Parts: sequence; structure tokens; C-alpha cells
Amino acid sequence: MNLPPSTRLNLDQLATFALVVRLGSFSAAAEQLDLTQPAVSLQIRQLEKYFQLNLLERIGKKMKPTSAGNTLLQHLPQIEQSIELALQGMAHHAQGVSGSVTLGSGATACIHLLPPLLGQLKQDWPELEVSVRIGNTDEMVKGVAENRLDLALVTLPAAGKNLAITPLFEEKFLLIAAAAGSERLNNMTPAKLVEIPLVLFERGSSTRLLIDNWFQLQGLKPRPVMELGSIEAIKQMVRAGLGVSIVPQLAMQDATEEMGLVMQPLMPPLERQLALVLRQDKPLNKGLKKVVDSLMTLSNRR
Repeated sequence: MNLPPSTRLNLDQLATFALVVRLGSFSAAAEQLDLTQPAVSLQIRQLEKYFQLNLLERIGKKMKPTSAGNTLLQHLPQIEQSIELALQGMAHHAQGVSGSVTLGSGATACIHLLPPLLGQLKQDWPELEVSVRIGNTDEMVKGVAENRLDLALVTLPAAGKNLAITPLFEEKFLLIAAAAGSERLNNMTPAKLVEIPLVLFERGSSTRLLIDNWFQLQGLKPRPVMELGSIEAIKQMVRAGLGVSIVPQLAMQDATEEMGLVMQPLMPPLERQLALVLRQDKPLNKGLKKVVDSLMTLSNRR
């Protein structure tokens, strides 16, 4: 059936049609609906125009459905059920927290920072689904700007048009070495560091840029023996005695000497700042707001 492109199926017209069939007249339906008879007749004509079929016919003194009208009547319960399910679904969104949120993050934050936050969100709001994408700052910022990510937790600096960037907290970097060779860290200076094997983050990552800049401020350039994209891989290589490394404090929050690693602050200190990135025009539905609120609690970290 080719329907006129400008027409729309009107639920009020369907309800009026069913009432006319049940009562057998336009006037009786008009009285119950508190409408005029011409108004009821107009709704039926518009419905017939939509389907391009006659839906009612007068038999004696009563209006009866045509064959097409009977077919439409058979579908009305399904239409009403679909509407009821839609209303229930909308009520669920209005009353609770559900839906999906896509969060971008660096690998270190994903491993060592997000699990307890996401676990608590899942416990509090079981219908809310939060998925995580891992990448460097530039990738995550671009994902938010292009609306492929709802929000991101990145290492500063970060910039982009129409983005709201909110600093959350700072963390220090630590120098780590194998426990068996802990003496290597004694009186360690940047100048001494460039003379021993270094295991660093891969080039192009925000963390590596911060480390390179730290060396550059001392007039030095690191020459790592390994460049890896995984913080856990870096720790494993250091634990095996293949070099020392510079890593964010988050990555070492559960580490002890018994785990085969020792650590100490860098001198001079090196810090990084993590920030929340959102589009300025991003609507904060209930689910996204819960995720944002959870991440904002990180601003209280010291």
C-alpha cells in the first residue's frame, strides 16, 4: 500500500474508530468522547484517508466495520500493547538510571583507578552499562569531540573545540627497580638515569611525553632499551632486572618489595594531572551524570 508521504497514523483516530464500532454510531461515540459528531466523523475520514480504504459502513441504523475495518480491529490490541510497553520503558528511564555510557581512558587509569568506581556504579545502578575504551590522550579527546565517546579521563595537557576539560587530581611519578637491584636507586639523578638501561612507555603516549620533557628540562635525552605500551609489561621487565623505569604512582599503589619491586620519588619531582573531558553541548542524562559524579569524587584525592 502506497501511503501519502505527509500522513501519520493518529492514535486518537484509532481509539475513536474502535469506539464507533463498539457503540455503533458517531453520535454515541461523540457523546462519550465529549466531542461533536462532525469532529468524530472527521477523525474517521482522516483514518480512512490514511489507509485509502473504507473502514465503516452503515447497516440499518448502526455503523459496522467493513472487511478492512475488521482487519484493523484485529491489530488494535497489538498496537495498544506496544504502546503500553513503550510507556513502561519510558517510565523506567524517567524513574531509574539505565542506558549505556562509553568512557575513554588511559591504560594506567583503567587498570588501577576505574575498577572500584565502575564496580560501585554497577552495584548502585545495575541497569546502567558503562563500557571503557583505552587509548592515549589525543585519541580520547578526538573520540569525545566526535561524539564516539561520551566522556574521557585523560592526562593533561589536552585541548579541543567545544570541550569542557575539568582537572581532577595530580599524581606523582616514581622511579622503580627490581628489589634484587635496589641499590641502583641510591642517589639516583637524571644524569645517572640516562646512563643505565631504561624501560619506558612507548613514544607518542601522554605519559612518555611528560617523562621526555622531564629529562629535557635537565638538558638530557633518554635512550630506553625498551619502549612498551603496557604498564604491567613495564613492571614485569623491571622486576626481571632488565632496567629501571619511571611510572605513575597509581601503577604502584598495591606494590610491595615482596612483589619484587622497589620505588622512590623522582628528584626533581615529576607530576601529571588527570582531567575529565566532555563535550560542552553533551546532554547529561541520568546515566551519564552518575558516571560524571563518580569521576568527580577523584578530585578529593591527595
